[in-house]
Amino acid sequence: MRVLSLAYLLVALCGIHAAVVPQKDSKRNDRPIIGVLAQELKNPEPKRNSYIAASYVKTLEAAGARVIPVMVNRPEEEYRQLFKSINGILLPGGGANLLTSGYAKAAGVFYKLALEANSQGDYFPVWGTCLGFEQLLVITSGENLLCRTNTSGVSLPLEFTQDVTESRLFKDFPPELMTSLATENITVNFHKWSISMENFTKSEELKKFYKILSTNTDGNIEFISTMEAYDYPVYGTQWHPEKNAFEWSQTYYPHTPSAIKTTFYMADFFVNEAKKSLHSFASEEEAQKHLIYNHNPEFSGAIGSSFLQKYYFD
Repeated sequence: MRVLSLAYLLVALCGIHAAVVPQKDSKRNDRPIIGVLAQELKNPEPKRNSYIAASYVKTLEAAGARVIPVMVNRPEEEYRQLFKSINGILLPGGGANLLTSGYAKAAGVFYKLALEANSQGDYFPVWGTCLGFEQLLVITSGENLLCRTNTSGVSLPLEFTQDVTESRLFKDFPPELMTSLATENITVNFHKWSISMENFTKSEELKKFYKILSTNTDGNIEFISTMEAYDYPVYGTQWHPEKNAFEWSQTYYPHTPSAIKTTFYMADFFVNEAKKSLHSFASEEEAQKHLIYNHNPEFSGAIGSSFLQKYYFD
């Protein structure tokens, strides 16, 4: 995979950026509701069987979306009904079995529904961060092709590929932010598993489905760090955009101006994707029953968690 020179990247992006003409879309939903998938706790307690890190919720809310928690280990029919009401789903980072967990099973249902809907012209975006990124790869390929990398605590610049200049995800990013992403250590990697370029290129399913937008290396293995589907609004980052603005437990979490802008430009992109979805609840009252506002986040940073706050669920 050829990596772009910084000079070429800036010229290409500046040209694309200048060509963007805002258009009014009469079929735009300016009240998007995005589902965030919960995952099981490794050590559950009474009324604490699953959780969502609050940083994912804050990131989406900051970009103009409301959030509902998507609970794990629920009947498929419940997920199907929920799918008709929400405007996108985010598969967050964390730790869960990518084949057998409730997280994996729920993700598989929503992924299938999303592809079916988008194939019929019913727009529905999917985003995966870290664990969610890995989950998308497993679902798409039908197998686990991940390998171990030394990336469990480091921030890196992105090594953009030639495809980034025509990507949906990055095309409207300011050139100065693209420069920062390519030269500064502002993308947080907090994972032990990655999809190597070697393993990705061995999978016909992955090559046909995903466009590689950036890669990174742990010094030995080149792995994919950002991707988007060719024909569907499916996106993934192995890194954590949300941590730059909303997590503070590690000294390598970047909080520079460009790092903070990265959080919000990534969130703005996905929320705008969700605004293209016309799904809705039957009523505002019905929507309110599901919103994350019915739950209270708890401070979890003091117990050694990498998440400052969590929402806990039965």
